[in-house]
Amino acid sequence: MNATHRTGHGAPDLSRPVVLDLHGVTDKTTFMNRCVRALPLPVWFGHNWDALADCLADMGRPMAIVVTGWQAYAEASPDEWATAEEVFSAAARAGVEGLTVLLSLGGLEDPTGEPPRGSDD
Repeated sequence: MNATHRTGHGAPDLSRPVVLDLHGVTDKTTFMNRCVRALPLPVWFGHNWDALADCLADMGRPMAIVVTGWQAYAEASPDEWATAEEVFSAAARAGVEGLTVLLSLGGLEDPTGEPPRGSDD
């Protein structure tokens, strides 16, 4: 999946995407922690796949999410990454507002593979 299907009334502003940086992520717990830090999720977010799908589908505004550094997670935990892809895709199809999820295929990769500064992973 290189981009998800976008539906809904609004068109996301692709010039101002939300960046979900997954550099250094290799497990679901760290993935969910990164989602909490990067995405406008509610405080009641349950750190599980169903909660992420619900929250993304219920965004109150059009949004573009660019996922960077995801390749190591996809390699380390292919089943979890497949679930993440399914969640992104389903949320984009189900959302009332426009949601677009783009996977960065290169150019923004962190060569050190270390989490970003200030990371609590």
